[in-house]
Amino acid sequence: MDIARQKRDENIAEYILYIWQLEDLLRALRFDPRAVHETLVAPRDASDEWSHAALEWYMDIAALLAKEDKTEGGHLDHTLHLIGEVNDLHLMLLEQPAGRKYRKLFDSLAPSLPGLRATLGRDDVSDIELCFRALYAAVLYRMKGDHAEVADEVTGLVSPVVAALSDMYHRVERGEVDIYADK
Repeated sequence: MDIARQKRDENIAEYILYIWQLEDLLRALRFDPRAVHETLVAPRDASDEWSHAALEWYMDIAALLAKEDKTEGGHLDHTLHLIGEVNDLHLMLLEQPAGRKYRKLFDSLAPSLPGLRATLGRDDVSDIELCFRALYAAVLYRMKGDHAEVADEVTGLVSPVVAALSDMYHRVERGEVDIYADK
């Protein structure tokens, strides 16, 4: 809960990937409040008030997954909506003056996108959602100890673009950048 809030405020990409990990962890714990408490809350050794609020927050996410019929797989609409916002920014940066540096960065990734799309089997998503899914797959590979070289390669290709977008997202959100300005 506090980690998610901090990530949301500081790095939208890390926030999205964190929530995706949390979704999978809740599924692995079978949405059992006792298991969630023992795994996610108790190790923090925090106050009773914080522990109660944290467990409630985790169970709220579990309830959202159930409500959206995503208890077996998939990602919360909330994170997909955020990716849509990041993708909208990506599309604007491809066209607007403030995106000059970003365009060069994205152009270095663009030739790899068809291969990523084929590997992940995702013809139905935007380039930016594809990037998030590739990063998440790399995270899962690392957690399992599988295909470390593939995970490193994907991360090396995709991370700079997602990091630049995430940075720009927060700068625009805070009003520090006018993407339409010719500077």
